[in-house]
Amino acid sequence: MKVIAISGGGQGLGRAIAYHFASLGYAVSLSDTDAAAGREALAALKAKGATALFAHADVGKALDVKAWMARTVKELGVPDVLINNAGIMIRKDVLKLKPEEFSRVIATNLGGAFLCSQAAAKVMAKRGLGGTIINIVSTRAFMSEPNTEGYSASKGGIVALTHAMAVSLAPYRIRVNAISPGWIEVRDWQKSSKAEAPHHSQEDREQHPVGRVGIPADIAEACQFLAESAGFMTGQNITIDGGMTVKMIYAE
Repeated sequence: MKVIAISGGGQGLGRAIAYHFASLGYAVSLSDTDAAAGREALAALKAKGATALFAHADVGKALDVKAWMARTVKELGVPDVLINNAGIMIRKDVLKLKPEEFSRVIATNLGGAFLCSQAAAKVMAKRGLGGTIINIVSTRAFMSEPNTEGYSASKGGIVALTHAMAVSLAPYRIRVNAISPGWIEVRDWQKSSKAEAPHHSQEDREQHPVGRVGIPADIAEACQFLAESAGFMTGQNITIDGGMTVKMIYAE
């Protein structure tokens, strides 16, 4: 049985990716800082017959990452796939953003992607069968809204980390790629206490050349492609945003 490890897998996009790979027969290891969300996701996976575990972990902390990866290897086996999905955003006036707030976002998003990749790569390399690392980035690595400096900087850093680690890990047959989602609707993929039915206006839909807002399956299926079918791809970033970033916008 193949094994996948997903950070930030308790709810949102991470949970959707977990369910998708579980449906493909993977054993799933989840980590999240939200224990309630993680336990709920784990229970749902097991109810579907999946082999899974949940670890309460902060990916910005090296000891948490080390413990999560060690438990994954012990209980499920060496991950064949790692999805670096965990991330936080602090939206605050850039003139009032505290250095420690900026650093926290960088440590979680960019530092977490590095720590998880390093931990997974060590056990993948030791096993000697290669592996796949997929970093969930964001179109905000390339374009921004106001007051998102930490988030945008961290996501831009993950793009660079992707191609750097792709080269460094190539001798171990570990491929590293990234996906940059645009607007992906995940309100209905939150833990039960927060979940709500999504609603989109015609204007929301028409912002996208494809005519709709994205859904988690759009990203989960791309992860499957990178994990199982993209053997000649490494160091790449795939933008999945319904065409939003290529559409010119003029002020009325």
